[in-house]
Amino acid sequence: MQRKTISRTFEVEYSYQLHFTRNVFHLSNPLLADILRKAAGQVPVKVIVVADKGVLDAHPELKFQVEKYAHSNEKILDLREFIQVPGGEVVKNSKQALRSVLDAINKKSICRHSCVIAIGGGAVIDMAGYAASIAHRGIKLIRIPTTVLAQNDAAVGVKNGVNAFGKKNFLGAFGPPLAIINDVEFLKTLRDRDWRAGIAEAIKVALLKDPEFFTFIEKNKAVLNQRDEDIMQALIYKCAELHMDHIALGGDPFEQGSSRPLDFGHWSAHKLEQMTEYELRHGEAVAMGIALDVVYAHRSGILKTEIAD
Repeated sequence: MQRKTISRTFEVEYSYQLHFTRNVFHLSNPLLADILRKAAGQVPVKVIVVADKGVLDAHPELKFQVEKYAHSNEKILDLREFIQVPGGEVVKNSKQALRSVLDAINKKSICRHSCVIAIGGGAVIDMAGYAASIAHRGIKLIRIPTTVLAQNDAAVGVKNGVNAFGKKNFLGAFGPPLAIINDVEFLKTLRDRDWRAGIAEAIKVALLKDPEFFTFIEKNKAVLNQRDEDIMQALIYKCAELHMDHIALGGDPFEQGSSRPLDFGHWSAHKLEQMTEYELRHGEAVAMGIALDVVYAHRSGILKTEIAD
């Protein structure tokens, strides 16, 4: 007997927040504890922390601060493990790094009511987020990005991933984080190269979505190079806001369609990174990719000379 096709439609509401703070693990700062308390299905919340080795080298007191913060908030936060992993793209190429996070999730009884906290640059955020998204089909994730690029772009979206088969982000999963916490103090120890590289993503989204923001960046290029904290915070805030608006209001947060406008400059950038064995920073490759896209569009006749220039 022929039976009718069963068809149902359902919607799932997602909500995530980007917080701005200073010294997130200082005992007087209640932000992280408040986020965990509000989200908890049970308290204290079992937590594992995944931290970028480069960040730990620049902030040698960080592990102690995290442990002290957990002890001070022990009724809310049960710190089960603190894991150090390599920073940079190597962590997304490393099966060992991913396995270390999954092993900790397993051995420390981390469940869906628990939380993974990732501290580091975009690559560490991506890898730890992927581990959290595939264990138990999804564990809560809090991102604490520590670079300009991670704070204004990489940690703001809903994508997690690692590299495989020689391809960037070949393995991945969509999963909105519970929260993102931008701590301005982490930016103070960045190299000038990394400070500048993150601006490329702001230029990208400004060119696509906000001419006034592009003018702001252009007018403030000198003070940005001088590492003015207030101007950089304004840049990070606006860039992140535009990215989150695109994800929440663009109609395609999980990229089911063919249009991926926020990948402007990225088509060649990922390949450039791979070709240089990731000596190029992601932001540097994106800047080159934007230039390549613009030149290609101009030569193809779809971008006028004055706009391309």
